Amino acid sequence: MNILFCSVGRRCELLKDFRKTLGEQVHIVVTDNSPYAPALSFADVSYQVPLITDPTYIPKILDICSNEKIDAVTTLIDPEIAILSEHRPEFEEIGVEVLAPYIDTARLCFDKYEMYRYLSGKGIRTVKTYGCFDDFDRDYQKGSIDLPVFVKPRTGSGSVGARKVESYELLKEITERSPELIIQELMTGEDMDADVYVDTVSSDVVAIFSKKKISTTIGGANKTISFRDEKLFDFVKNALKVFEFNGPLDMDLFYQNGEYYLSEINPRFGGAYLHAYGAGVDFPAFIYKNVSEKAANEPQIGNYREDVVMMMYDSVVINDLQSIKDSMKRA
Repeated sequence: MNILFCSVGRRCELLKDFRKTLGEQVHIVVTDNSPYAPALSFADVSYQVPLITDPTYIPKILDICSNEKIDAVTTLIDPEIAILSEHRPEFEEIGVEVLAPYIDTARLCFDKYEMYRYLSGKGIRTVKTYGCFDDFDRDYQKGSIDLPVFVKPRTGSGSVGARKVESYELLKEITERSPELIIQELMTGEDMDADVYVDTVSSDVVAIFSKKKISTTIGGANKTISFRDEKLFDFVKNALKVFEFNGPLDMDLFYQNGEYYLSEINPRFGGAYLHAYGAGVDFPAFIYKNVSEKAANEPQIGNYREDVVMMMYDSVVINDLQSIKDSMKRA
């Protein structure tokens, strides 16, 4: 299987997991805008490409797919997901499986306010969200929402700008100054997430790995502990019925007052998927069966041990500058 990871960045351990599972059965091709992305060192072939906003970006990615005989493509950053989804027909024309959601689902996942409206309309429990201060204020004056609240950008990733706000005056000030922020009910229950694989052949949910967050940094959890709960599995499967996903995704959830609430969905490999893999939930094997064998995977929901702990730590790649220049192709 020849697989292309776009915008590979720092995702070294993920590439190592693919190699560990598939060995010589996988040919890993990666792209990044920077020649200094550490994960480039763990691929078979690496390309330096323009920014994803460049009009030549997708033509260059399609050229790479043709030249490297790519079977499947995915991205590791949120802003690129909808771009790949939008161009799915062009990838499919040259035999490339796009491991990303279909376009309407991709757009919903990137816009947190539209996601809230969609989930509410479908009867899926989610975090109460307001698109502007005036909408919040109407409910605040009626007593149906209270302070403190949580604000974060309507689009984007990495939790940049997300914060708790306790003061009415401060909330009004920062949302007027930064209208791109949405306002959310402050959830005080357990913060957790789930790594999910939606089979590209059957379109069924075939794996769910759930974990509680012990510690988080900007961009996601860095210490987590696994658990199993049939109620969570049922909630996840029911929520995903109203979307069109294709491959790996990461769901942020809260458990509050005996119920699960869906916060947001990142339809890509989550940063903490490493925990799922370490506990035996093998997405690389699922992808290989879908893409190379053209076969559906058998469901393995909850097939892992509880109380397995993941503890992330930093590492480095040391390389010679000339070796970096020699190994990286330009698209």
